[in-house]
Amino acid sequence: MSNQKPHLSTLAVHAGEERYLAERATQVPVFLSAAFGYETVEEWLETALGHQPGHIYSRNTNPTVAAFEEKVRQLEGAEAATSFASGMAAISNTLWTLLKPGDRVVSIKDTYGGTNKLFIEFLPRYQIEVALCDTNDPAAVEAALQQGCRVLYLETPTNPTLKVVDIARLAAAAHKVGAVVVVDNTVGTPINQTPISLGADIVVHSATKFLGGHADALGGVACGDDELIEQIYHYREINGAVLDPMSAYLLLRGMKTLDLRIQRQNDSALKIAQFLESQPAVEQVNYPGLASSPYHTIAKAQMHGGYGGMLSFALKGGFEQVKKFLSMLQYAHLAANLGAVETVAGPPATTSHVEETPAERAAMGIPEGLVRYSVGIESVTDLIDDLSQALKQL
Repeated sequence: MSNQKPHLSTLAVHAGEERYLAERATQVPVFLSAAFGYETVEEWLETALGHQPGHIYSRNTNPTVAAFEEKVRQLEGAEAATSFASGMAAISNTLWTLLKPGDRVVSIKDTYGGTNKLFIEFLPRYQIEVALCDTNDPAAVEAALQQGCRVLYLETPTNPTLKVVDIARLAAAAHKVGAVVVVDNTVGTPINQTPISLGADIVVHSATKFLGGHADALGGVACGDDELIEQIYHYREINGAVLDPMSAYLLLRGMKTLDLRIQRQNDSALKIAQFLESQPAVEQVNYPGLASSPYHTIAKAQMHGGYGGMLSFALKGGFEQVKKFLSMLQYAHLAANLGAVETVAGPPATTSHVEETPAERAAMGIPEGLVRYSVGIESVTDLIDDLSQALKQL
């Protein structure tokens, strides 16, 4: 047997599954059992205390869920992983585990809308100080870190503006002041970037998106340092935002094609972004794979597989034009999701930043004329033709 580390495409198919292939099955079964029984109290106690492997109760651990966690752990190159009922559960549980009253968290202004709400609404209620810095100004982030920081929270590429931050630079600055670095890698995916290799302590995902890839299961995951993940797991097992076995099975199944899907979406998204740059009705295109993008240099340095399957673009004429344009698309679901095999499109007002007011979106640099476009695996020629016919009707 080869000692060479498997490629990501091989890990996406096989990682985490061998232990749970019961009865010669080639697929991990769905363990729909709330509890797991033992023949003796002694054996039960040894498992409960963690002295031997096993499962006690599915709010704590479950075999199907454990296989999913192990697959993500290996893909991200982490020491440990734990899962959640949704991406926001992963993000919020991680922050609530690491932060307490009097602590300070530093982040960027361009984060997913739900995450931003945690920063501007929920964390301050518990006397947790939040410093949100200009995403385009790493020096401002470094200056904020110098004023004290327990957690540095980054998202890159950002949703929906596709801004890219220098993980290695900011992680190094955060570690100098003793901060824990958390990176949301939902849009990037481990196929395109591995934040832990760049200095992140914890990586979070909305597994609902690109990891699962089929828009049929909610889930979230956090992976990283063994000790930190153990703390986050403990918070989750008590607070109960657990990933159910059926969703874990669907996510496992979806992840087998992760590398194939992401490669196709990377290629298609770049071609679509290049097409949109030439369209007179389009005011701005956001995609780090474009040579014209202000984030292209750093993206090229830290994203090893490609630049992702999501882009956004602003239409001239604002929100009224967005409504007309979206209604004319034939090959895009108008829905609040991304990362699926089907193309999905929508404005931030109904997708990533539905929780924010127009004023709050404006303060974050998100124009009302923006369209978030998550590229599926359809023919890129068909997708470009579809965009073209819709743009011509504006």
